[in-house]
This record gives sequence, structure tokens and C-alpha cells, in this order.
Amino acid sequence: MALPKTVRAVTAGIAALTLASVLAGCSGGTNATTAADATGTPVTGGTLVYLEQQAHTNLYPPAGGFYPNGGILNQITDKLTYQDPETLKIEPWLAESWTSNPQLTEYTFKLRSGVTFSDGTPVDAAAVARNFDTYGLGNKALNQPVSEVINNYDHSEVIDPLTVKFHFKKSSPGFLQGTATIGSGIVSVSTLDRKFDDLGNAKNIIGSGPFTVASEVLGKEVVLKARADYNWGPKTAKHQGRAYLDTVKIVVTPEDSVRTGSLLAGQGDLIRQVQAYDEKQVAAKDYKLFAPGTRGVNDSVVFRPDNALVSDVRVRQALLKATDTKEVVETIFSENYPAATSVLAKEATGYVDLSAKLGHDPEKAKELLDEAGWRVGADGIRSKDGATLSLTIYESLPQPQNKAVLQLVAQQWEKVGVKLNVLAGDSGSKTVDNLDPEKTPVAVAMVGRADPDVIKSQFYPKNRDALLQKGGSSQKVKSFVDEKLNTLLETETARTDPEQRLKDVADIQNHLIDQALVIPIFEEPQVFAAAPYLQGLAFEAVGRPSLYGVWLAKH
Repeated sequence: MALPKTVRAVTAGIAALTLASVLAGCSGGTNATTAADATGTPVTGGTLVYLEQQAHTNLYPPAGGFYPNGGILNQITDKLTYQDPETLKIEPWLAESWTSNPQLTEYTFKLRSGVTFSDGTPVDAAAVARNFDTYGLGNKALNQPVSEVINNYDHSEVIDPLTVKFHFKKSSPGFLQGTATIGSGIVSVSTLDRKFDDLGNAKNIIGSGPFTVASEVLGKEVVLKARADYNWGPKTAKHQGRAYLDTVKIVVTPEDSVRTGSLLAGQGDLIRQVQAYDEKQVAAKDYKLFAPGTRGVNDSVVFRPDNALVSDVRVRQALLKATDTKEVVETIFSENYPAATSVLAKEATGYVDLSAKLGHDPEKAKELLDEAGWRVGADGIRSKDGATLSLTIYESLPQPQNKAVLQLVAQQWEKVGVKLNVLAGDSGSKTVDNLDPEKTPVAVAMVGRADPDVIKSQFYPKNRDALLQKGGSSQKVKSFVDEKLNTLLETETARTDPEQRLKDVADIQNHLIDQALVIPIFEEPQVFAAAPYLQGLAFEAVGRPSLYGVWLAKH
């Protein structure tokens, strides 16, 4: 499924040349104004060339879960709080301090003084209140959706110019961590006055972050410029003051070989989405590899039980048993991609080891399919009452090597008599079809967040609605509702007892596997590669890059 090593090397070299014209005028780190000394003193100045696999779609902060969106938002917006990526502790950022009542229905934040958006307007209590009223309630008139990281929100209250209180309809234990996520990036009131579709233009996003958007070629390139007066990074950040870099040039480069080849040819400084088969090539050149985890719902295949072909739990259990995640990981990936042992990643808060329920057992799979009445035909595919057990799934372009993963899963399922048709992820009908369980009885799911509420984000019908329930995101669903799951999700996001909340998350994971609604495949990282001279690269808690402290040594 991967190109032979020699072919990849030649392809990468050719690809690097094809990008030369795109990067004309980009000098990487060579135009730094001050050389690093022998002790590694940071350099001020220079242009970072960052090659991104996909173009951003929309920069409304709650849409920042898509990594190309979040990669920009993380440079141009700040958050009320900062989550340490190692300890996961919540620390001050735009908020100097905060309190909450015992019921976790009220949170009060004291803001830093002197912070401004890049248009000069203040980051005060009124602006912060407007942000969370929008994220917590949405704005139907402007088509701005509710944020998936905020639950049970009611309203804000401006106490004084630098104090804001948030009220919730019932307990919201995940809210504090939610204020540290990319989906809660603070933007100006003028930004929030724009329609959702207008926020696809990066120039329309006014934040208070260390960079501003200088220019954009839609779908191809975004140029960020350091904000000279920035001086309000997280209190615990090693670097304070303006960003070291002068400029960041984000170039959309879809071809994996082009990104890797361009980096190794010196035409880029940082790339995202290094495929596993290129990791050794990058490491052999002494380039840096980073693989921060995403601490959330693992890269998975999910079922839509509203479709009669997968409505029987025995069919879903059979396909879970037919899936060999070890083979997937060992065939396609590197050690940066552990096989999944639960719905959540091992580093996720609330993870429970369910590997005993996920074992590969093709004979058990055949037995379950026989019990469900599906018989193997002359072509090796099972049928029942005139229907063939043939399922369709769309490739998910953001997920690493997803086409190869699904094709291998299809081979595994075919061995037990089930056909899986893998369709191209760039198909024009994908968006519509993915909301129709009759057309897509299976789908790809994954979401990162370092909080137990991540599981609600993925599966609750009013959020991502991965299972397609009636009353959720699709009008095509006829009857499927999982009341037990929904009750568990609602209960977890309103618990004030941390231990009980973790038990709820364990119950949710067990339910999803016992009902075979999810087949976890692997724990998905975000894999980056950087030139040896790039220093100071950091990542937030779920793998989005922070370029605030990055500097380029003389080379």
C-alpha cells in the first residue's frame, strides 16, 4: 500500500522541484536578523515556511477542531486559560484567576488588563461575554453554530470591565477545560458580527494572538505576521513578549511526497502530516520528528444502525471481531500509531482498557453472522432475504492514510463474507451521503480533546452525531435512537463529582463496544517534521502547533 522506498525517494526529489516556484521568495530561516550564539540564544526575525496538507475551511473558533483550521487559530487567537500539555493542568492566560460555585453552574473570571485585539479594541469582559454567548448558544441569524466544547450554557454576566461570570442551566464540569481549547479562541466583536461563511476568509478573523493575518490566497496560502506589541502569553510560558519570528508562510501542499521532499530539499522549515512510510527518511537526514497525541476518541469505524444492514448488533459484533487492528498498525503505520485498546486513547482522561473485548476472532465473526441469518453466496459475500451484506464508506482525507486503512479493513471483512466499498474522500456527494445512513451505514470518526467531554462531542446527536440518531444532524434518519447512550452522555457532562464522572466515561466506552457501535482502530497522533535549525516548537494539549516560541537558527 506504500510506495517502495526507492520510488518514494525519487518522487520526493521531483516533487520538491515542483514546489520551488510556489516557494519562490521564501528564504526559510536564512533572513533572520540575528544569528544564534553557541549557547542557543533565540533569534529574532525570519520567515517560517510551514507546509500544510489541507487548506483551512472556516476560522470560526468552534470550527477549529479541523486541524488546518486550528493550526491557524492557535497563532492568531488567545484563550482565557492555558492547558499544560504535559500535566493537563489549567493555568492562567487572558484570565488571571477564576472561581466557581460548588455546583459548577457559575464560573467567574478576572481578566488581565491592557490586552487588545489586533484592531485596537480591548479584550474586556464585554468582549469575552459576547464570545461565550455566541459559542455557548450559537447565533442562528449569522449561522454560527454552538461549540461542541461547551455544555449546558445559559448566559453571561458582565460584573465590571475586567470581570465576567458565566451561568449554566445545570452543572458543567468540562467548561473550565473548554476555555483552554482551540474552540474557545477569543475574537473581536467585529469578527462575531460576521456571518459564518465570511469567516472562511482568514483576513476576517481579528484575534489577540501573537500573529495576525497579513494576506491570503484562498485555498493555497496564508501569511501571518508577528504582532509587535504582543505581551500577554500564558503566564507560565518560557517565552514572553512578541513572537521571535517575523512571518509565517503557510503553504497548502496536498501531496505527501511534495511536503516531505520540499522539507528535505531546504524549501520548507516545518510540515504537518508526515506519513509513517516517510518517517525513517526524515529521521535519516537528522530532521526532527514530532508526534503529539490527540488524547481523544481514537481513529475508528462507526456504524449507523438506522440502516437495516447493520441494525442487528450481531452483525456489528461480527465486524468488530473481523477487524484486526494489529495487522492495520503493523502493515501501514509506525510506533507513533498504537493500536487502539478502547474508544478513547490511553492518554485521554477517563480511558479504560477494553482490549479484552476487542480481540480479533474471525471464526467468532462467522458464527455471529450465521446466527444473524446471513449466508455466504457463490461469490463469497453473504446475503439474506434478497439483500447483500455490502456496505459503503467514504475515505476521510484528514485522517492519516485512511484509504489504505479502509482498504485493509475491507480485505479483513471480506474473509468473513462482508463487502466494504471504499469511496474517494473528495467525492462531490460525500457530504450529503455521509448524512444518509442508507448510503453510508459505516463512517470514519475521530476527535481530539484533553477532557472527558470529548466522548459526548463525538457521539451525542446534537454534537458530531457520529452514529446518526433521529433528531440529530440528519433528516434522513428514520428511527434509530440510543436513549441509554444519550442519557449517559448527558449525565457525564453534568457531574460535579470527578470520580463519578470518570465512571460515567467508562460506562459510555463499555456501552459503545458492547453494542459494537464503534470499532476503534488506532490512536491518532499529529506527526510533524522540522528542519534541524528550527527551535522552540511546542504543541497544545491535543497536537496543534504553537509557533509563538519558534525561532530559526542561522544555517
